[in-house]
Amino acid sequence: MSIEIKMPALSPTMEEGTLAKWLVKEGDTVKAGDLMAEIETDKATMEFEAVDEGTVEKIVVAEGTDGVKVGEVIMLLSGEGEVAAPKKAAPPAEPKKEAPAPARAETPKTAPTPAQQVDGDRVKASPLARRIASQKGVDLAGVAGSGPNGRIVKADVEDAKPGVAAAAAAPASAGVAPATPAQVPDIPHEATKLSNMRKTIARRLTESKQQVPHIYLTVDVRLDKLLRLRSELNASLEPRGVKLSVNDLMIKALAVALVQVPKCNVMFTPDQLISFQRADISVAVSTPEGLITPVITKADTASLSSISTRMKDLAARARDRKLKPEEFAGGTASLSNMGMYGIKQFEAVINPPQGMIMAVGAGEKRPYVIDDALGIATVMTATGSFDHRAIDGADGASLMEAFKALLENPLGMLA
Repeated sequence: MSIEIKMPALSPTMEEGTLAKWLVKEGDTVKAGDLMAEIETDKATMEFEAVDEGTVEKIVVAEGTDGVKVGEVIMLLSGEGEVAAPKKAAPPAEPKKEAPAPARAETPKTAPTPAQQVDGDRVKASPLARRIASQKGVDLAGVAGSGPNGRIVKADVEDAKPGVAAAAAAPASAGVAPATPAQVPDIPHEATKLSNMRKTIARRLTESKQQVPHIYLTVDVRLDKLLRLRSELNASLEPRGVKLSVNDLMIKALAVALVQVPKCNVMFTPDQLISFQRADISVAVSTPEGLITPVITKADTASLSSISTRMKDLAARARDRKLKPEEFAGGTASLSNMGMYGIKQFEAVINPPQGMIMAVGAGEKRPYVIDDALGIATVMTATGSFDHRAIDGADGASLMEAFKALLENPLGMLA
């Protein structure tokens, strides 16, 4: 008996995928653990392993096929000890197609009578107008009535032409359909097919902005002490081959701040508010195909050297689309840093179902009041985006205050 191999769900958000490449062919023998295909999900390109032993009987979905739904059969595998070849010789089944009688029965002449569906109480028409419409084959649903309260009268039906009303009704139903694609201007251009990742990013961010009420809170942070501490730590970590980035320190500061202000370390659901006991930080990483957010788990208790080592590894594999599902799933809050691009300030879109995301800009020399005197300091602007359904403004402000304090006095997050 054939074993149906179905499109697996390789990530928590995966609904469909692209069968990028088959690593086996029909007639090959496979055993549990053998690689059978490369599948492009909404987050990464992942290898699909066999869980059963047998012979590849038939490849149902060709490689390169987009939009393969999770659960759809992609291959037939003959069970161990079975012979696949006889199952391929299925042409004798084709004579069944010679019986076209059912096909004829599927196209009754009475199908194109939309008037029967709407020519009831929903359409106001006089009895005479109904009779004339029936004789002329006019669909009353598309006829504008000139009588009292829009009632269709004899004159309205006599002026209508058969088929015109039905054609007029079609655009009305078509209005419910999704908007047509934007008209591409007649300018030299190149069209690039959207990847599954880009489609997912577009869908999730649209849902976030439409469904999550964002509130934005901004603070300026003085970084001079943080930068001095980073230099000292990097000097001591050099023999171990570890070099901390400013982003590593931001991850740690956000995680500690979330634990200090637990009302912001939450997730909103329709009937519950989930409060997390630890801080797992999703960190935005830019890849050629889009943004992905690998997660630094237990960032509130992790050492800076551990955060730095893990972040470098996750970012490299994110760009190669080699992350495992558990490495980009979850997270209690997100951090997005665009300071390396010289961006001074921006407002990030929340990554549902998380309750907040911290957006940090570039550290730059600015005039700054230090001990009641105007001086020059390295200052960074940070903006927190909060889900206002779950986090009140005052609680969001407390988190921003804690985040700022930890960065301006960084020894506090190492204790």
